[in-house]
Amino acid sequence: MPSKPKDKMRAYRERLRRQGLRPVQLWLPDTRSSRFAAAARRQSRLVRDDPAEQETLDFIEAAMDTSGWR
Repeated sequence: MPSKPKDKMRAYRERLRRQGLRPVQLWLPDTRSSRFAAAARRQSRLVRDDPAEQETLDFIEAAMDTSGWR
């Protein structure tokens, strides 16, 4: 039985690989950054009056209607 954290992690990863899994690293925008907020505002302003954007928002709102959910 591995006792060191490094050995435990190695064993854990080996078990996952035997199950047919593989590690994947994802890089995502940092939604906490001021740059992300500024870019989101800028992009929102660009599509604010676009009729196609309103159609998309209406579709999302209809799809998310949870009034029938319990």
